[in-house]
Order: sequence, then C-alpha cells, then structure tokens
Amino acid sequence: MTEPWSADGPSRVIEGDNLPILRRLPSAAFAVAYLDPPFNTGRERRTERVRGTRVEPGQSGELGGRLGFRGQGYRVTREMTHAYDDRFGDYWDFLEPRLEEVWRVLALDGLLYLHLDYREVHYAKVLLDALFGSECFINEIIWAYDYGARSKRRWPAKHDNILVYAKHPDWYYFDAEAVDREPYMAPGLVTAEKAALGKLPTDTWWHTIVSPTGSERTGYPTQKPVGILRRIIQASSRPGDWVLDPFAGSGTAGAAAAELDRRFLLIDENPEAHAVMRARLDRSGAQFS
Repeated sequence: MTEPWSADGPSRVIEGDNLPILRRLPSAAFAVAYLDPPFNTGRERRTERVRGTRVEPGQSGELGGRLGFRGQGYRVTREMTHAYDDRFGDYWDFLEPRLEEVWRVLALDGLLYLHLDYREVHYAKVLLDALFGSECFINEIIWAYDYGARSKRRWPAKHDNILVYAKHPDWYYFDAEAVDREPYMAPGLVTAEKAALGKLPTDTWWHTIVSPTGSERTGYPTQKPVGILRRIIQASSRPGDWVLDPFAGSGTAGAAAAELDRRFLLIDENPEAHAVMRARLDRSGAQFS
C-alpha cells in the first residue's frame, strides 16, 4: 500500500476509514485540523475503545502520555475493537482514537477546530481537556444562523459549537488581521473609517447556512458554508500550509483551502462524498484515491 500523503506532494482526497489513514500520517505535519464528525448515520463502523490510566511523571503509554484533569498524567491504551451502528452510546468510543491521532499530526503551532452541536459539545470539552490539556483550550465559537424548524415548547436551537484547541498553548499561530471583517452592528457609533473597514469577528459568528438554491450548494446533506471554513483557515494558517479534514463530506475545507493557496488532505469513507468532492475540487490540482 502506498503512503497516503506526502508533505512535498499535491493536495489529496482519500476515500476510506480515516483512523488507519491517520495512523500512517507523519507527526506534526498539519497547521489546521477541522473535524465535522458524523452522528447517528446508522452505518456500521469499526470503533476502538481508549482508556486513560494514571501514571507517575515521565511515564508514557502506547499512544503517549497526556496531562489531564488537575495536572494528573495518564497513559492511553487501546482495549478493544468492535463494530457498532453509530448510536450515541458508542459515539465517543468511535471519535476518541481519531482525536488522539489528530493531536499527534498537528504541527507544534497548529490548531484543532471540532465542529459539533449542543448534544455533544459538553462531552467533547471534557474529552479534549484530557487529550490536549485544559491549558490548550482557546475558544468555543458559536456559529449562529436563522434557518430551519421552529419549536413552540423551547427556544429554537439555531447554532453550532466549534471548539478550538492548540497543540501548544503558547506556540499556536493565529492572525486575526487576515480574516474577512464584519460590518458594525451600530456603524454610527464608530468613525466613518472604522465603519468602512469593518470589525474583527468575535467568538460568535453570524453566518447563513448553505442556501438550498445557491450556487455553492453541492446537494450533500451536511455541507457547511465555505465562509466558515475560510475564516478558520485565514486565521490559523499561512499560504502553503497543510489543512486536514478527516470527515470531509462535501469538501468545503478543501474548497476554502484551495481558494486561500493552502494545501489540503481530505478523508471520507462515503463514496457519495468522494464523488461530490471530485466534481467540486476537480480544478484544484488535488489527487484522488
């Protein structure tokens, strides 16, 4: 089997289970990792249970030592592999080993963006604090939109959560000046020059979903707006850097990376996603396998 990726090669789109592919990637290679994992797909997956065991300082395990809650070190070990149908009870057994590998392949100045919704984000925060270290938590971005069904028994849920973690709390790359600016909500309260320039985004992003009738739409059911990925990649990478998306879906991360002169590695096991990405990224120069 050939190697899945080379830092000196072109952008790449790979069809397959992301876990064995991630394990074959070199460490500290990607400036940005964006994960928008599936949930309740009903498809059988292979999952691997990972456990943390407390260790004395300086010890490590098969996957390496980690600094966890209150500074306690622990050893990560793999216990078993089994199949499941993607129900909530096994969701984190599926996702945790993949997050462990993403931590490994992030560059020392790299950032992880984990895109979830209200059902999983609180579990994810606890898990990522253990895997990365709570000191590596940078932001929780709220992506707010106004589309979809309305509830009369509660406040309608109209946002997603994106957790941002650094590989190292002091070394991560972030360039706020590089991102697209937003209009001021009250432009009359600032100077005309500031109003014309716009303001830097905060951790709450108001951005429409992909329009059902817009030219950006690919037809893929979980497609995310390119504007969201553009902002992530602008702020967290430089031209020529590598962007990783192991749950690539419609390939939005690759589309944004190509637009910004970054290189990308996209992985998805769904043949339908692969077909959508081939059509969408055909002119990007990426290799497909």
